[in-house]
Amino acid sequence: MNRLTNASSPYLLQHKDNPVHWWEWRPEALAEAQRLNKPILISIGYAACHWCHVMAHESFEDPDVAAVMNELYVNIKVDREERPDVDHVYMSALHLLGEQGGWPLTMFLTPEGEPFWGGTYFPKEPRFGRPGFVQVLREISRLYHAEPQRILQNRDALKAQLSRGAETDGGILGLADLDRMGLRLTELIDTRHGGLQGAPKFPNPTILEYLFRYAGRAGDGGARHGFLLTLEQMALGGIRDHLGGGFARYAVDERWLVPHFEKMLYDNAQLLELYALAHAETGRALFRDAAEGIVTWLEREMVTPEGAFASSLDADSEGEEGRFYVWTLSEIREVLGGEDAAFFGRVYDITEEGNFEGSNIPNRLITGEAPPPVEQRLAALRAKLLERRSARIRPGLDDKVLADWNGLMIAALARAAPLLDRPDWIGLAERAYRFISGTMSRNGQLGHSWRGGSLIFPGFALDHAAMMRAALALHEATGEPAYVRDAQVWRDVLLDAFMIEETGCLAMTARDADPLVVRPQPTHDEAVPNANGVFAEALVRLAHLTQTEDDHRRATEILTQLLGVARSSPLGHTSILNALDLHVRGLSIVVTGQDAQPLQAAALRVPYPDRSVRLLRMGEILDAHHPASALASSGKDAQALVCAGMRCSLPVTTPEALQAQVREMLAGSSAT
Repeated sequence: MNRLTNASSPYLLQHKDNPVHWWEWRPEALAEAQRLNKPILISIGYAACHWCHVMAHESFEDPDVAAVMNELYVNIKVDREERPDVDHVYMSALHLLGEQGGWPLTMFLTPEGEPFWGGTYFPKEPRFGRPGFVQVLREISRLYHAEPQRILQNRDALKAQLSRGAETDGGILGLADLDRMGLRLTELIDTRHGGLQGAPKFPNPTILEYLFRYAGRAGDGGARHGFLLTLEQMALGGIRDHLGGGFARYAVDERWLVPHFEKMLYDNAQLLELYALAHAETGRALFRDAAEGIVTWLEREMVTPEGAFASSLDADSEGEEGRFYVWTLSEIREVLGGEDAAFFGRVYDITEEGNFEGSNIPNRLITGEAPPPVEQRLAALRAKLLERRSARIRPGLDDKVLADWNGLMIAALARAAPLLDRPDWIGLAERAYRFISGTMSRNGQLGHSWRGGSLIFPGFALDHAAMMRAALALHEATGEPAYVRDAQVWRDVLLDAFMIEETGCLAMTARDADPLVVRPQPTHDEAVPNANGVFAEALVRLAHLTQTEDDHRRATEILTQLLGVARSSPLGHTSILNALDLHVRGLSIVVTGQDAQPLQAAALRVPYPDRSVRLLRMGEILDAHHPASALASSGKDAQALVCAGMRCSLPVTTPEALQAQVREMLAGSSAT
């Protein structure tokens, strides 16, 4: 019996009509495997995953393959976005087996849920150098029953490795270490196409933020060029949806031309921040357009009826990856007419032969930017093509609401809005925030995934860390004290329910969550920043805003512990290193007085990696340990003070003076 009919996950619902007797991940499934003494086959994927669809069509929809699965295994289907903890445990096990990893993840477990072997996509018939899926199913089942010692040996070795927590060598990192790594990272950037060298090319947002921070701190022109080149090439390439806005997950080639067409909320959240930074740095219209395109796409396609943000758009439509997004020249002519089609084709690389498997992915890698009159003409043509494209069969929307990914987007909107003069984005962020903090919260603790009234609870460490970070971003943008109180609640949840005292790191799962075979404690950044790095940044920013002794002590202690972990593989922990840069160099700007909006706006236009902003409202006072407590006044006259550590400037009263003071103090902090 297939048990997915009542699942909330769109990915699981894609499999509800399979002849496979799927279970959701739950204790009853493991109990069934123990009762029958059958191994477990767990298949993990997500709604926008192309190869997940391929394996489903080839094998899971085939009655003959399903019959073998049902006979030999208890079969469990998992949405990796809904249960990232389950995915992390078994993906880690696959890596320990020497496999590269990816989705669909296909793992074989003991009836107790312990992994002993696995892979990713298995073709139905032998090809690509891989055995056919039915062969694999029969052989693994034979080994499980006939050679149990081999299974137990694999199980014990994997479980021992999975049980190892985060390790620290006790060392620390300072600005000199960060600069050495920044110089090394600059050398790894593809000098022609941007991004890390080779293919496929992923955006790697936390690494790009690190490059931006290093360039500003060290005055390294090569690092600055690498950061801007990467964002430029992505904005010109096919990885960007030039008609509808937003970015695909990655490019399969080194030029950013051919995307893996799925669009993820988390990628676009992180890229929104970076494009806002790039525009603030250069004033280039290309970067503004890329950022605004992300939000245009978000508002048009990703806002749920409740005001939160959906998770992803599928890569496939009509059973074909990218079909929704590609064009032939004849289609362009039909929509635009001959003259405009020829013009559009020259700019966007549209040819009879095509630039991708006989079709065309619009891109501007050859032509680049154009003067404003040309861009205005192109905007009108893009609007016509977008209208035509909207009539096509759309890719599937995964409309579940994830607290962590929403937190990333909320913070991105709040941070990008002042840099691009888009105050309307704050309202968009606040509406999503209200849904997550309200509907998805129970007694201060967040759930992880919501869809159709069904909430997966309790949430994970990243849910709380990302929403803590989002709350602080909204506090800076609006001055509302309630956001700081929310951040403090989620901080306490993380310290009480997720912190592992022995390692000083956050576990992925709460203490009261359903137990897995191990309790995962990852620290590396992946496509999303790790919870430990996000938490470290939020703790540092909270300490900058409150300047209390407890907040400073806590941020310093936890960051010091995490730096010992990050030393082993710095590029895998750049979110932690970015938090260190904020801790050492970040300025704290306090704005007070009536009619202080111009000063507050000027403070918020300082790029967020360099500052925290607190608006002191009438009647509020600073903590006694705040370095500005003796200078700040909540009286009538608007003023701002800029603090670096325990040293503050004298009050300034104009945006121009504030900007000059910020430049002076940033230069001083970079030189120390």
